[in-house]
Amino acid sequence: MSATDPLLPTTVIGSHALPSWLWLARPAIADGRFGPTDIEETLEDATRIAIADQIEAGVDVISDGEMRRVNFIVGFYSHLTGIDFSAPSRRMGPPHWDSEQRMVAREKIQAPHGLGIVQDFKLARGITQHPLKVACPGPVTLATPLRLGDAYRTQEALIADLVPIVNRELKSLVDAGATVIQIDEPNYNMLGQGDPQPWIESFNAAVAGVKATIHLHICFGNLNSKPFAAPRLYERLFPHVLAAKASRLVLEFASREMAEIDLMQRYPSDKELGLGVIDVKAYRAETADEVAMRIRKALKVIPADKLAINPDCGFWDTPRWIARRKLKAMVEGAKRVRQELTGKA
Repeated sequence: MSATDPLLPTTVIGSHALPSWLWLARPAIADGRFGPTDIEETLEDATRIAIADQIEAGVDVISDGEMRRVNFIVGFYSHLTGIDFSAPSRRMGPPHWDSEQRMVAREKIQAPHGLGIVQDFKLARGITQHPLKVACPGPVTLATPLRLGDAYRTQEALIADLVPIVNRELKSLVDAGATVIQIDEPNYNMLGQGDPQPWIESFNAAVAGVKATIHLHICFGNLNSKPFAAPRLYERLFPHVLAAKASRLVLEFASREMAEIDLMQRYPSDKELGLGVIDVKAYRAETADEVAMRIRKALKVIPADKLAINPDCGFWDTPRWIARRKLKAMVEGAKRVRQELTGKA
């Protein structure tokens, strides 16, 4: 964090809750009922609303809300070549991970025109000069839903081809003016019980030469408010994850009642912690008192100048009215603790 940042700065993970009308617009867009101008106007309006919600809540560092993305990463595969798309294996019953569209890597994966995140960032930067961060999926995140096809025999080979794609996108973001970039990766534990070191190395290769402040968000999954990883634990990643070339680790704590916060004390480092204090998978909104309590617990194991405050994950599966209340509680809770530490709001 820079000297100009407030103590306990508040931020978000990336996605914001969709306005109700956007849920109607998306099927219409998919059905071809919107023209190109209609689509751009709709997505820009949604982005403006997401930015306004965050600024109104008092968030210090906002995102574009990821209004132009579809289901977090699904939309990115339309930018990749070499993929075959097929119907999900299950259509009936509750939506879950097996009811998503299936994708198979049939040929060498390429992204001839990038992933589209640069255009998202430029739109948001044109709307506001508020401090802005941008989130990008990491190579392991992009590889996880893909099934191996004719072009790849191992997931490692697939990830190796995704690393330069992510790296080019990150460098293009910097060229466009991005200064804070968050890489979203899954909890590496969910990939198996092997050594997490190779996944850390792929992250480091993806951010190599990127001249921006880099954060690493390690996610347990949040499709339809359902986590993917089980058990939801970070311990096996330590101390390996401390070798990640990121200044901040962004981790989930609220949904786990602050479990494993002691890892920051057991494995001290110079890294900042993005503390998840808002449970995005819970229907009710936290109170400012609950947020403040979680921050105080974290302060027992990590200094305030290394602590940033954020939700556990993105809000794209959260009703907007609840997401707005959660953001306001997060900001107010951080403000209360900041005042306790400094005597200033």
